[in-house]
Amino acid sequence: MKVPDVKNPLPDGFLLSVVVPVYNEAETLGPLLERIRMNPVPCQVIVIDDGSTDGTGRVLEDLARRDKHLLVYSHLTNRGKGAALRTGFAAVSGQMVLIQDGDLEYDPADYRRLIGPILQDEADVVYGSRFLSGRMHRHGWFFCGNWLLTRISNLVNGLALTDMETCYKVFRRDVLETLAPRLREDRFGIEPEITARLARMESVRIREVPISYQGRSYAAGKKIRCRDGLRALWCIIRYGLFSA
Repeated sequence: MKVPDVKNPLPDGFLLSVVVPVYNEAETLGPLLERIRMNPVPCQVIVIDDGSTDGTGRVLEDLARRDKHLLVYSHLTNRGKGAALRTGFAAVSGQMVLIQDGDLEYDPADYRRLIGPILQDEADVVYGSRFLSGRMHRHGWFFCGNWLLTRISNLVNGLALTDMETCYKVFRRDVLETLAPRLREDRFGIEPEITARLARMESVRIREVPISYQGRSYAAGKKIRCRDGLRALWCIIRYGLFSA
């Protein structure tokens, strides 16, 4: 697979809007935001605290005082990843928009690779695939569930993705502005909904690139559960076959 050129300079004035939905990530937020600032791509960072109860809000207040470029929004109650993303999408100002989870499973060092196909006019949306790199642990229900859901999504939507459930999705801003008002899912069902709706947008080109991934355990804070897989399956059918 051809890997995008990550050495060419970015266009003058380029800005990547990074939307970060978080729920109870007080321990990881500081290190994550430091990694985002260390990557070579200029970023607008928008964090949505989705009703956290572990002190995440206090951490964000402190970080925002020290970083005037950090935008923070808060939900009074936990509404879910999809709801948090919609809040963040409404505040973006960059030419491209990237989704970043609030944990440390995904590495911002991959941003330059992720935006490459859009900069080269080879794609309108880029998914970062955990499976194309060949380094992800491929055993257990988590891998099997992702494998199965991605393939069902491909069959329904006429795509050939390897990782539909990936966090890393990058959009040209105009594509996102068309997509965002249509999104309805409040929780993890947002992933298959995004994919299904993109598949039905005329002339939208989706490409995958390999990314690094360091999965964490449930003991360390992983939040997705088996029931979320069942919801994802329902969303594949609902938005893939009957979306309005």
